[in-house]
Amino acid sequence: MTLTVPPAPAFGREAVTTPERRGLSRDGVRLLATDRERGRHRDLFFRELPALLRAGDLLVVNDSTTLPAALTATRDDGTTFDLHLSTRIVDALWIVEPRAPGAEGARAALPGGAHVTLLAPVDDAQPRLWYAALALTEPLDAYLAAHGRPIRYAYLAEPAPIADYQTIFARVPGSAEMPSAGRPFSAAVVDAVGAAGVGIAAVTLHAGVSSPERTERPYREQFAVTAATAAAVNATRRAGGRVIAVGTTVVRALESAADGGEAVAASGWTGLIVTRDHGVALVDGLLTGFHEPQASHLDMLRAFLDDATLDGAYVHARDGGYLWHEFGDVHLLL
Repeated sequence: MTLTVPPAPAFGREAVTTPERRGLSRDGVRLLATDRERGRHRDLFFRELPALLRAGDLLVVNDSTTLPAALTATRDDGTTFDLHLSTRIVDALWIVEPRAPGAEGARAALPGGAHVTLLAPVDDAQPRLWYAALALTEPLDAYLAAHGRPIRYAYLAEPAPIADYQTIFARVPGSAEMPSAGRPFSAAVVDAVGAAGVGIAAVTLHAGVSSPERTERPYREQFAVTAATAAAVNATRRAGGRVIAVGTTVVRALESAADGGEAVAASGWTGLIVTRDHGVALVDGLLTGFHEPQASHLDMLRAFLDDATLDGAYVHARDGGYLWHEFGDVHLLL
């Protein structure tokens, strides 16, 4: 089932630049709080989040750092296209998104004397993503710092530095796209969360290049849930607190580490797709951005909300002028 609200761009207003360039602080974006049990919606600002939490709750955040993963690729005939690095599989083998039609064996030059060779589509039915071999001239972090830029889509009015694509929790490099649900957190909000008796724990999930299409399922991503985070999740649940995931990436990581209703330390690759049918074993609430109504992300939201409440939340957000995409407003399902 799809949402009954109009599809993008009729759904609502896109955030075309960062909150800071709109005259706001990071924690000044809007927050729509949806009561999962009552189906009610409240209009707040993100800095008010701590007041919605209870002592003994646990926020779980994603500590993945966003890479400057967009490169300019040049064909032999001199024409160029954008190449988005999505997921590093091992060494020089990557999943990439060429923003132009690809062909097996096609090679293109990259800045600084590097090059990329497309090997095969990840999915023959939808060849948006490709396995590719990268031949770089220096280590990845140095190469991307010198030649890469943040992945930027057409709805953004202007480029922004990579620092604008990092959350306050970013520690472990690896995401092609920002784990954006964590972006509104400021030091002041983190301090207020702690003062309210709410814990914060971290997982790592390196987010690949997303797709707005419902027909394209999320693919495998690298994740890690430490023993300390697993223990914090279990202790919170045993004490009657709520585990609240900051982002759909956190839900995917935590639920990939569920074993018999408890969290365990786990790492590697996850292909888990969380839906209503799959359900959630460890997560009681979710903080997330607003996604296109046709996006597969919303299948995960259905694990938390019934169709009528989810429809109502998106109609409320549309009518209330909430902004969507990575620099937009956020939605708390609790």
